Amino acid sequence: MTPPDHRSNRSHPATSFEPIERVANRLVGASFSPHRHDTYTVAVTMAGVQAFNYRGAMRHAVPGQALILHPEELHDGHCQDEAGFSYRAAYVPPSHVQEVLGGAPLPFVTNGVSTNRALVAAACSIVIDCAGGEDPGAYEDALYDLAHAMNQEAGTVAAVKPVNRTAVLQAREFLDTVVIAGARLEQLEQATGFDRWQLSRDFRALLGTSPYRYLQYRRVDLAKNLLREGATLADAAYGAGFADQSHFGRTFRKTVGLTPRAWLRSDLFRTIVL
Repeated sequence: MTPPDHRSNRSHPATSFEPIERVANRLVGASFSPHRHDTYTVAVTMAGVQAFNYRGAMRHAVPGQALILHPEELHDGHCQDEAGFSYRAAYVPPSHVQEVLGGAPLPFVTNGVSTNRALVAAACSIVIDCAGGEDPGAYEDALYDLAHAMNQEAGTVAAVKPVNRTAVLQAREFLDTVVIAGARLEQLEQATGFDRWQLSRDFRALLGTSPYRYLQYRRVDLAKNLLREGATLADAAYGAGFADQSHFGRTFRKTVGLTPRAWLRSDLFRTIVL
């Protein structure tokens, strides 16, 4: 859904993916005529109520839900009331989803709106967390979560494949050597000789987190040590491999539950695990 006054940007999430479009918009007293996209429309309503006709019924999307429109499905959009609504959206090509699912049928979220926690979280990651483009690996991670959450919502049962423990351990060892420089799934594939998306699945199955988030945890650990040694917030962010101090602050808070500055003032700062 892209009105005339939208603000959009294009980011390059990965060398193997073409850029995707994102929009942030507020709509008051206007409406979208029926239209369709050749991509998945992944959106979250930031405020108000977003109303739209989709697959023969009126739908409503409010904050806390994920709006997932299938490629080529006709839809419109309008305000539920005079207050209007604001939303953020990303247009994810089906080819990106196919990269993750490895040729499985594209998942179809029938109602177009979901309260599934995993899907809402994945949509927010794609639409909000990855919007800055400062950490390209974040898109790969969010795309994996989105594709599998859509599969779950659609009721698609994926075939169970054996886990490659050797490749996972090789990937973890490789990540431990590139905490500052970082690594993408393509590099992990080269390091292990194993398909990147299958490796991402197996990594989660064996270690309880994704390769991308494992790397973020190690970066936060490194930043903590730098801060304990007296580094400034900016130097700790740079020294641990974060794109900038803002990215460092967001990741630190997601991992620790406190901002770096608040952590420095807390007792946790003085707690060192031996």
